[in-house]
Amino acid sequence: MIHLSLNEEGLKELYLTEVQKHLEKIEMDTLLMDSKQLCQMLNLSWPTIEKLFLNDPNFPSVRIGKKWVFNRKEVQEYINGWFEEVRNHGGMVNI
Repeated sequence: MIHLSLNEEGLKELYLTEVQKHLEKIEMDTLLMDSKQLCQMLNLSWPTIEKLFLNDPNFPSVRIGKKWVFNRKEVQEYINGWFEEVRNHGGMVNI
Protein backbone atom coordinates (compact mmCIF):
# COMPACT_ATOMS: atom_id res chain seq x y z
CA MET A 1 0.00 0.00 0.00
CA ILE A 2 1.23 3.48 -0.89
CA HIS A 3 0.63 6.40 1.44
CA LEU A 4 1.01 9.90 0.01
CA SER A 5 1.17 12.94 2.25
CA LEU A 6 1.36 16.51 0.98
CA ASN A 7 2.39 19.56 2.91
CA GLU A 8 -0.11 22.12 1.62
CA GLU A 9 1.85 25.12 2.90
CA GLY A 10 5.07 23.88 1.32
CA LEU A 11 3.28 23.15 -1.94
CA LYS A 12 1.74 26.64 -1.93
CA GLU A 13 5.15 28.22 -1.29
CA LEU A 14 6.71 26.23 -4.14
CA TYR A 15 3.87 27.22 -6.47
CA LEU A 16 4.18 30.93 -5.61
CA THR A 17 7.96 30.81 -6.09
CA GLU A 18 7.57 29.30 -9.55
CA VAL A 19 4.90 31.84 -10.51
CA GLN A 20 7.20 34.68 -9.39
CA LYS A 21 10.08 33.27 -11.46
CA HIS A 22 7.81 33.08 -14.50
CA LEU A 23 6.60 36.67 -14.02
CA GLU A 24 10.20 37.90 -13.72
CA LYS A 25 11.09 36.09 -16.95
CA ILE A 26 8.13 37.67 -18.76
CA GLU A 27 9.21 41.08 -17.49
CA MET A 28 12.78 40.51 -18.67
CA ASP A 29 11.49 39.44 -22.09
CA THR A 30 9.63 42.72 -22.55
CA LEU A 31 11.45 44.62 -25.26
CA LEU A 32 10.74 48.20 -24.23
CA MET A 33 10.62 49.88 -20.83
CA ASP A 34 9.30 53.20 -19.64
CA SER A 35 11.11 55.45 -17.16
CA LYS A 36 9.53 53.75 -14.14
CA GLN A 37 10.65 50.31 -15.31
CA LEU A 38 14.14 51.67 -16.02
CA CYS A 39 14.33 53.02 -12.46
CA GLN A 40 13.35 49.59 -11.13
CA MET A 41 15.82 47.80 -13.38
CA LEU A 42 18.73 50.02 -12.35
CA ASN A 43 17.57 50.57 -8.76
CA LEU A 44 18.16 54.30 -9.24
CA SER A 45 15.91 57.35 -8.98
CA TRP A 46 14.79 59.15 -12.12
CA PRO A 47 16.82 62.32 -11.30
CA THR A 48 19.95 60.17 -10.92
CA ILE A 49 19.29 58.45 -14.25
CA GLU A 50 18.82 61.84 -15.90
CA LYS A 51 22.14 63.10 -14.51
CA LEU A 52 24.14 59.97 -15.26
CA PHE A 53 22.76 58.74 -18.56
CA LEU A 54 20.20 60.80 -20.46
CA ASN A 55 22.71 63.42 -21.64
CA ASP A 56 24.92 60.69 -23.10
CA PRO A 57 24.09 60.32 -26.82
CA ASN A 58 25.16 56.66 -26.61
CA PHE A 59 22.54 55.82 -23.98
CA PRO A 60 19.80 53.78 -25.72
CA SER A 61 16.77 56.01 -25.29
CA VAL A 62 13.99 57.38 -27.46
CA ARG A 63 11.61 60.17 -26.56
CA ILE A 64 8.07 59.73 -27.84
CA GLY A 65 6.21 62.95 -27.08
CA LYS A 66 6.77 63.47 -23.37
CA LYS A 67 7.53 59.81 -22.66
CA TRP A 68 10.96 58.18 -22.61
CA VAL A 69 11.24 54.61 -23.94
CA PHE A 70 14.24 52.31 -23.47
CA ASN A 71 15.25 49.04 -25.14
CA ARG A 72 15.84 46.63 -22.27
CA LYS A 73 18.64 44.62 -23.90
CA GLU A 74 20.47 47.70 -25.18
CA VAL A 75 20.25 49.32 -21.74
CA GLN A 76 21.69 46.16 -20.16
CA GLU A 77 24.60 46.19 -22.61
CA TYR A 78 25.22 49.91 -22.03
CA ILE A 79 25.11 49.52 -18.23
CA ASN A 80 27.50 46.56 -18.35
CA GLY A 81 30.02 48.70 -20.27
CA TRP A 82 29.44 51.74 -18.07
CA PHE A 83 29.85 49.67 -14.91
CA GLU A 84 33.11 48.19 -16.20
CA GLU A 85 34.38 51.67 -17.11
CA VAL A 86 33.53 53.05 -13.66
CA ARG A 87 35.18 50.11 -11.96
CA ASN A 88 38.33 50.50 -14.06
CA HIS A 89 38.59 54.14 -12.99
CA GLY A 90 38.33 53.74 -9.23
CA GLY A 91 34.76 52.57 -8.81
CA MET A 92 33.37 55.95 -7.74
CA VAL A 93 30.60 57.98 -9.38
CA ASN A 94 30.08 61.59 -8.35
CA ILE A 95 26.68 63.04 -9.08
